[in-house]
Amino acid sequence: MHTHIHICTLSCVQGNAGYSDTLDCAEAVAKILGVKRNAVLIQSTGVIGERIKKESVLNSLPKLVASLSSSCEGANRAAVAITTTDLVSKSVAVKTVIRGTTVTLGGMAKGSGMIHPKMATMLGVVTCDAQVAANVWQSLVSTAVNRSFNQISVDGDTSTNDSFLAFASGASGGDLIAEINSTQAQQLQSAFDAVLQGLAKAIAWDGEGATCLIEVHVTGAETEVAAAAIARAVAASSLTKAAIYGRDPNWGRIACAAGYAGVTFCPGDLRISLGSFILMDRGQPQPFDRAAASAYLHSAGDNHGTVKIGISIGSGNGCSHAWGCDLSYDYVQINAEYTT
Repeated sequence: MHTHIHICTLSCVQGNAGYSDTLDCAEAVAKILGVKRNAVLIQSTGVIGERIKKESVLNSLPKLVASLSSSCEGANRAAVAITTTDLVSKSVAVKTVIRGTTVTLGGMAKGSGMIHPKMATMLGVVTCDAQVAANVWQSLVSTAVNRSFNQISVDGDTSTNDSFLAFASGASGGDLIAEINSTQAQQLQSAFDAVLQGLAKAIAWDGEGATCLIEVHVTGAETEVAAAAIARAVAASSLTKAAIYGRDPNWGRIACAAGYAGVTFCPGDLRISLGSFILMDRGQPQPFDRAAASAYLHSAGDNHGTVKIGISIGSGNGCSHAWGCDLSYDYVQINAEYTT
């Protein structure tokens, strides 16, 4: 079975005219490809309320379809084509061997601003050649999304336009993966997580105006869900983001965000680290070289690198990651002048 995806800058809040534009584009793609219209899936992004130049899109379709390719170059062109304010394209591919069968997963995504859990202004597509039952695949998709795209934040804003599509063709052959708790399903989950987390981190790294990626790792929680909530709160904290942009190792911002995340823990168990610097341990502020910690933040920002924040809240087995970026003056300028 072949699935065809049409991605163009169709925005929303356009009433009947916008809906008609969408159907016309889908119909045109279906006609060129010789498939039914419901085999064409639409992904949309753009300025809210502005109609696309439909005739330009329709006139370009024959050339675009003729240039389709299964090569790496073709995949890279597609990843570039869907970017908007992104500074770089985002794509990841991995191979894993499941019971002697080589399985490949490949994905691409776009996103830079209006990025926050519950999706955002992001589009993502993953293809996989594993032979897997539909209900198992849906479970794998949901878990992988919750561990990746729902664990990133650039600015706390979600969007009217976002979607993630995941396809499993079964082309690799091998045994059907029919049980979610099987070793095979968990191995596929690990590969899926790696692809989506790679894409998610690339989106956060490329946040509008950002100078560095922020990676928050939480351990010691009672559950993964609890750890994820704290990691999200810290990664999304505007005060934490601003402090990191200012190269200020202000651990109070981190502790505050961890505290309001909605997870109950004993303050006496709280441990916070920034890179290799221990800022708090057993709920007590620790002496640390503030100048050296600031230099660590400067180095990450100067090289568009990664600032690592570690948080432990106890002795539980729950752990999780979240990713964000710093909040700069450039972010305000980009969005203050977005349509003007």
